[in-house]
Amino acid sequence: MKLKLKIFTNPDRNILFLKKVIKVQEKVVQVSSILAFGILLFHLGYSIDPQDQVATSTLFNISLILIGIGYFVKVLLVEKSIIPARVILELLLSLILIITALIRWNLLGDEMTRLVLDFTAHYHLINGLVIVLFFIELSKFSLTVNELKLSPSLVFILSFVILILVGAGLLSLPEATTRDISFIDALFTSTSAVCVTGLIVLDTAKDFTFFGQVVIMILFQIGGLGIMVFTSFFGFFFKGSYSIENRLFIRDYINENNVNEIYTTLFKIISFTVLVEGICAVMIYHFTDAAEFSGKGDQLFFALFHAISAFCNAGFSTLSSGLYQEGFREAYNMHLVIALAIVLGGIGFPVVLNYYSYVKHLVVGYSKSVLGIEKYRHTPRVSSVNTRLVVYTTGILLAVGMVVYAISEQDATLKGLSTYGKFVTTVFGAVTPRTAGFNTVDMRELAVPTILVYLFLMWIGASPGSTGGGLKTSTFAVAMLNTFSIASGKTRVEVFRRQITNETLKKAFAVISLSVLVMGLGVFFLMVFDPKLPMIDVAFEVFSAFSTVGLTLGITPQLSLGSKLVLMAIMLIGRVGTLTILVAIVRKIGEQRYKYPEETVFIT
Repeated sequence: MKLKLKIFTNPDRNILFLKKVIKVQEKVVQVSSILAFGILLFHLGYSIDPQDQVATSTLFNISLILIGIGYFVKVLLVEKSIIPARVILELLLSLILIITALIRWNLLGDEMTRLVLDFTAHYHLINGLVIVLFFIELSKFSLTVNELKLSPSLVFILSFVILILVGAGLLSLPEATTRDISFIDALFTSTSAVCVTGLIVLDTAKDFTFFGQVVIMILFQIGGLGIMVFTSFFGFFFKGSYSIENRLFIRDYINENNVNEIYTTLFKIISFTVLVEGICAVMIYHFTDAAEFSGKGDQLFFALFHAISAFCNAGFSTLSSGLYQEGFREAYNMHLVIALAIVLGGIGFPVVLNYYSYVKHLVVGYSKSVLGIEKYRHTPRVSSVNTRLVVYTTGILLAVGMVVYAISEQDATLKGLSTYGKFVTTVFGAVTPRTAGFNTVDMRELAVPTILVYLFLMWIGASPGSTGGGLKTSTFAVAMLNTFSIASGKTRVEVFRRQITNETLKKAFAVISLSVLVMGLGVFFLMVFDPKLPMIDVAFEVFSAFSTVGLTLGITPQLSLGSKLVLMAIMLIGRVGTLTILVAIVRKIGEQRYKYPEETVFIT
């Protein structure tokens, strides 16, 4: 039921007028959302006096009313029906915001105000809603990024840089920390969270307030999936459509070749994330001892924080000593849940979506066969070469890690543990260097062979299209296949009855070369800025930063300013990818219409 306003008798003038009204409405909602969000941050981040409280609260209420009216006007002028879920949601938002503003002014009476305040936990629900509204407007704005004519690689890098700076600003607020911290430490923490690394120069448990910890959790949640995935999905949901430019621009971020499946793929990624994190949070809550927490709310936040941190391979913990802290180091069932979340987050969304399609094909096919609708039709090669390489490589690396850990740590970190404890610690010890960063043992007690294997596992890292970093499992697998092909005298690389393209081989070689170069320079500069630190500790730190792992041998808080800046750069490079940065800054050459004579260069 679209409202057809007739301000002018001329239809063309009427349409132009309505378009102008809609543009004004969009601007009013956008500006009001930013203002409301800014005031909310001001209230949360600073201790303010009563006079400022009254003034800012009045502005906040006015902003809520303007946003509510704006959404209502949009539904009346733009939407063809009020049936879609998006339209119903916008109407509810409009009502909630307007009623909230009236309640805050106490215009509905004391009794009604008290009832609503009790129901919304004293504006916590509304504060959360304001944050969501700001994010919605930001998401809508992100769909116009392609108009800047920047390359997708550069936009991807800039999105992380902007998020890091915003996070550093939020963590610098007085109410975000329990004591004064330097901006560099706030920037380092923000970089570590956004790049899902987990290296810390401050104690997350003691130096940050609940507000600060929530900010960190949001940063690694958005950083894990990528801000473009979040903003693209919600921008589409509340805008209602994608332009062809949006589709072409976004497809590179989610490895989706079919532009018509962009929204479906985004929806599957977000749904899988929420489902895994939700289930893991419930299981962590169940497997933790309530006596270790101040209340149910504290325990619930712990479960949610660690579920998100594990799935995003962030490695952040609200415990000062990580999972090795007394009361949690023997919570072996919880360790297994976190290990599972790490693997699911690090396996890569392309693999998850590939297996989703395969399972869906089986279920639908067999269901139709059982019901007599049609015979089951076998579809060959539902599982792609990429999926098989990733799964096999991940399985082999986990197995190797477990065997090495079990042997080398028998008289070290595994000593004195129960049989079940040794098994779980071994599994966790093999999983965590795959870009996760959690520790259930004292890292300083690790045997030297384990540290060396950790360097190797950290360097390889997670899988492409995942929440983790590192060289990537598929890159390592392709490099090994290429090496075996050369050794056996083959002229091409073949696997699973398919030939790997020359472009893939070139990319694998480039990524490996750049990773070695970055880590080598990182170790060099850290030794320049902090020459007294042990070389093995420095190398471990740099490998951990590049692969966004977060494990450390204990030197992170001791680093000088120069070393912190170097590690921040390495974390960012490791998260966005060395090749991505190179593609973004190097001018792309057009088609080469010539070819020089070939000549052999001696390699060995």
